[in-house]
Amino acid sequence: MSNNAFLTELEEVLNNGPADKRAKTLRRVTDLFVFGSSHFSEDHVKMFDQVFRHLMSDIETSARAALAERLKSVPNAPPGVIRDLAMDDDISVAGPVLAESSRIDNASLVETARTKSQPHLMAISNRKEIAETVTDVLVERGNRDVALNVARNKGARLSETGYLRLVRRSQGDDELARTVGSRPEIPRQHFLRLLSTASNAVRETLQSAHPEIASHVESVVDKVASDIQKQAVLSHDYTAARDLIENMKRADNLTERDIDAFARAGKFEETAVALSVMGDMPLTLVERAMIFDREETILLVAKAIGLSWATTRAILMLCAGRSGLAADTVDNCRTIYNKLKPETAAQVIAFQRSRRPA
Repeated sequence: MSNNAFLTELEEVLNNGPADKRAKTLRRVTDLFVFGSSHFSEDHVKMFDQVFRHLMSDIETSARAALAERLKSVPNAPPGVIRDLAMDDDISVAGPVLAESSRIDNASLVETARTKSQPHLMAISNRKEIAETVTDVLVERGNRDVALNVARNKGARLSETGYLRLVRRSQGDDELARTVGSRPEIPRQHFLRLLSTASNAVRETLQSAHPEIASHVESVVDKVASDIQKQAVLSHDYTAARDLIENMKRADNLTERDIDAFARAGKFEETAVALSVMGDMPLTLVERAMIFDREETILLVAKAIGLSWATTRAILMLCAGRSGLAADTVDNCRTIYNKLKPETAAQVIAFQRSRRPA
């Protein structure tokens, strides 16, 4: 068939062709696009986008699924039709492009993850690279299998919120705990939080995954279990923060405003070291309070130092991560903080300070 005859047939099908005729024409247009895609300009792609979307209406699922399979690996696939395929309720249609297409944007992935089925979320979790905005939704809304698949995916980037949710979901789930804890970039505070509830088998695995702290794992776990605040060997993560804070103290530049700024900027190490230095208390006391969600200890530390409620609240929100604290929890903390006497807080902190090794 000549090009002119094909274009005439295509125009007729787009206007009033039956479903079976549309499906047949869709296959031919797909062949034409796939074989010539590397030579098409963006204007050509836009034209094909319109044609595909016209032809896709009122055709059976198998035809849409076949189209998805053909277009999933095409670098310049029409973005409009890719989005339509990704948002299809049938996973046989949506799955291929959700898992493999590079033409679908993060906004569409987030929308799909928020509104579609668990198989849709699983398909997204199989992508070679996944942005934090997408993994946040996957670990929040996805079932256990989706969460585990995200944790296994080396190309999935996780935010503070994502790690916090995965660590919480890991309680009582050894496989998930091992997978989350074995990620090389897991932040220290989330790794320690994970250790506090992990089984012995999981701890052994995590020691192998993180040999740089293997000698400290059991001591950390023992401290959590017995609730004894003792000085521990800290990781190199605090080196830069301690140098910064000590220099600020020597220059008489360390104030509450700095702590507030550190907390609001999400700087965990700087906030912890600043609280330790200003309160003259063991860093492990501050670290453990911040890592293991001990609001009452944070309130004591802040009151003993003489921080305002606004700064104290910023510290609490830093410890909670992007998921934040429930409004009633914040209100309860504020009530306790307002009633807490500085003398009482100072006495408790003085006791903790006296237990610090010389």
